Amino acid sequence: MGRTRRERMIFIGVSTRGSSIEALFPRWAEMLGLDAELEGCDIPLGAPPDGFRAAVERIVASDDVRGGLVTTHKLAVFRHAGDLFDEFDDYARICSEVSCISKRNGRVHGLAKDAVTADWTLEEMVARDYWAKSGGHVLCLGAGGAGLAITMCLMSWDPPPARIILTDLDPDRLDAARAAHAHVPTDSALDYAVAADLEAGRLAAALPPGSLVINATGMGKDRPGSPLPRDARWPSHAVAWDLNYRGELEFLRHARSVERDRHVRVFDGWRYFLHGWTAHIAEIFDLEMDAATFDSLAAAAGPFRPAPV
Repeated sequence: MGRTRRERMIFIGVSTRGSSIEALFPRWAEMLGLDAELEGCDIPLGAPPDGFRAAVERIVASDDVRGGLVTTHKLAVFRHAGDLFDEFDDYARICSEVSCISKRNGRVHGLAKDAVTADWTLEEMVARDYWAKSGGHVLCLGAGGAGLAITMCLMSWDPPPARIILTDLDPDRLDAARAAHAHVPTDSALDYAVAADLEAGRLAAALPPGSLVINATGMGKDRPGSPLPRDARWPSHAVAWDLNYRGELEFLRHARSVERDRHVRVFDGWRYFLHGWTAHIAEIFDLEMDAATFDSLAAAAGPFRPAPV
């Protein structure tokens, strides 16, 4: 009699083979007592709707697939395959995106967990009272799934930043973000701007000291370049957060180059990556993910981290 096939978790992204999770997942599965493997599903940027539907249909139809994690294509999965889900959580409905696909009792659930994992990551970067003490604003470059989730998270802080600016090259994305933000009560002033690199550089230069500047565009990993021009002037004592942790990381390199002169604190996307993956694994395999478990998984991940910029 043949061996029963191991359970699988599908990873839907653009270039999944470059991710550290490919090597890390087997170690985490062993630590968590899972007989499971990770399977990548690459869908190029700008792919037709059929590709997203096929990926979700595969998860739904396969008994040995427990669920999936979605990175770059969160909005596209909701838009093009939303009818394949039985229910969504509140964030998925509000943000019109899916980052986590899980199956329970024959039902397919679509969840958007980025706001939660962003909250955990931001709390490690800045204290809860940071905005009251610093007076800084937020400039989030990129209004896709991650940018939308992070801004919604920050809007809910007490106190929140006084001003949040969200930019994108696609005005439809900004309209969708504006509609989602309307569901979150906040004291933050919200601004939306269609901004290429030169306009984004002007917005960054106008920020007050202590502001947070986020690269949520995917540039530097999924496609080359940075959302800021090379000569952009950073606000003093800023916090720079590149959601990428691998790739050419031009935004991160730029922030590092002014780290000393402008007193910029620089973070890449590694901790966000860890919080995101552990939260999704816990959801898909129905596990508890307490602080001690996360800390042990994070420590085990250290050798798998790409060399920092």
